[in-house]
Amino acid sequence: MKKEVIEKSAFNPKESISRAKVARTSLPMWKLVSEGNEYTWTSKLERVSIIRRGIPYASIDVISKRINVPVKEVLHIFGLPQTTYNKKRREHSLLNGRDSEIILLLTELVDFGVAVFNNEEDKFQRWMKKQNLSLGGNTPEGLLDSITGIQEVKNCLNRIEYGNFA
Repeated sequence: MKKEVIEKSAFNPKESISRAKVARTSLPMWKLVSEGNEYTWTSKLERVSIIRRGIPYASIDVISKRINVPVKEVLHIFGLPQTTYNKKRREHSLLNGRDSEIILLLTELVDFGVAVFNNEEDKFQRWMKKQNLSLGGNTPEGLLDSITGIQEVKNCLNRIEYGNFA
């Protein structure tokens, strides 16, 4: 029997650096369009900047459609009465920091979830409505009322993406 000689190439830092540059330029970009304004961010610091400025109340409608949940249920997440929402929306008011942050986090979550389900939005939305053992028997949709809940749903999606079914 012949022994095969496997050549090992030396570590090439130039290749590693070029891969890192490509990865750096391909950072995820999130986008939210509401009332004719486009909000885009690629990092947490850019997200903070948008949160501090605030986003319009109309973005509640946008996120309601993205997560396939009636506006009335989304208003419950924010603890907003329908009448207040209608008034603020007519006045083109901006959401406070916490509510702006939740809208932006939900935008990121939906984009990530759709990507995990191979860009099949219907499959992702069905998954959001099913009870999940790794979420304590809750539906992912039922945990969207807090930042911690949103993060847990994102962690669950992360496990699915890397083969640890959740």
